[in-house]
Amino acid sequence: MFDIREKPQNVDRAFLVGAYFDRRKAQESADLLEELKELVETLGIEVVGSELVFAREMTARHLIGKGKAQELMEAARNAGAECIVFDNEFSPGQQRAWESESKLCVIDRHEVILDIFNMRAKTREARLQVELARMEYSIPRLTRMWAHLDRQGGGAGGGVGGAGAARGEGETQLEVDRRMAYKKLDRVKAELEEVKKQRDTMRKERSRVPLPHAAIVGYTNAGKSSLLNKLTDADAYVENKLFATLDTTTRRMELPDGQAMLVTDTVGFVRNLPHDLVQSFRATLEEAVLADFLIHVVDASSPHAYSFYQTTTEVLAELGAGDKRVVLALNKVDLTDDSRQMELRRQFPEGIFISVKTGQGLEDLFHRIHDMLIDRVVRLDLSIPLDRMDLVALAHQEGKVLAESYDRGVADIQCVVPKRFESRFTEFVAKKKKSAKK
Repeated sequence: MFDIREKPQNVDRAFLVGAYFDRRKAQESADLLEELKELVETLGIEVVGSELVFAREMTARHLIGKGKAQELMEAARNAGAECIVFDNEFSPGQQRAWESESKLCVIDRHEVILDIFNMRAKTREARLQVELARMEYSIPRLTRMWAHLDRQGGGAGGGVGGAGAARGEGETQLEVDRRMAYKKLDRVKAELEEVKKQRDTMRKERSRVPLPHAAIVGYTNAGKSSLLNKLTDADAYVENKLFATLDTTTRRMELPDGQAMLVTDTVGFVRNLPHDLVQSFRATLEEAVLADFLIHVVDASSPHAYSFYQTTTEVLAELGAGDKRVVLALNKVDLTDDSRQMELRRQFPEGIFISVKTGQGLEDLFHRIHDMLIDRVVRLDLSIPLDRMDLVALAHQEGKVLAESYDRGVADIQCVVPKRFESRFTEFVAKKKKSAKK
């Protein structure tokens, strides 16, 4: 009763509006309006029209001028729209004004993203995070739920503001709902805190086997989950849609040199991501903060690749992960031509060109990841006496054994082990000169 309305189930056709107030931002605003079209279509809503509007100043009631607002309302009705979707963020008062005057459902970019997240959430943690964000968004908008219960004025003679003026039932219901909403909000926060404790416990379990950890980050639909599947033979959900997955997935992978590590897929970013969603998803995105380094995936085929890169970088900085070491992977390079690749090399001189679909560049990516971990492991050729099989077991348990032979009455082992164990094996490192003579 006190949650935001389930608009995606109620409307089939939408009219989009984007307003900008600085002529220098005309192209950026046009790009954002095009992205809003993708977001709305992700909800299964048909876009029947759109308009980009320049206004000299913001107004308190309509955001833009009253005359232009009336024109847009008429255009939306003529197009057969059931909903007007603004790319700009509305205040509760502006949203009420547009709905009351247009007689149409009116929502903003913020609410569209919330609805997509609500549709995509699968795990308990993701559902709780979405519910928290939706509650924080809807509570200031409770008054529009009770427009049909107008406050009733009137004193003894029915006048306004008399000593005996009664408070209307709408106001009473609003107070009740607001109290219920805040109780529910507190409950969701408490449940989310419990889930966070469980995630922290899982992290502690992983840290007992201190493998290096990388988090895959990037703009939504850049190919993060596809890369995770390719690197780890995992089965993370993949679909060519915005925010196809909201849940983190952590898998173990092995580099060509035998070194093991953990890789985590994270939720994708988007321009103008509502701040409360960043806060609500902080627990999920902590994987990026706690990782040893990041694999930042950029969609090389998008004309807005650099803008998407900047958006992700800004959100990471807000989360406290701005100083992490980064491997930059430009994905979908198979969809680009030579001139586009030259432009990308100028914009991203440190980037690695890859295609998860064709496998192009993945070997280069493995080498770059290996470089990130070079200070954590050491490769050893060992000759271990058979009475020290505890060291053989240690090599298997804490590292990766690449080759193993007992032909000479000793355990000849090639292995990769964490550097903190190197001193345990120093005594049994095979002499290079002897092996060269052989």
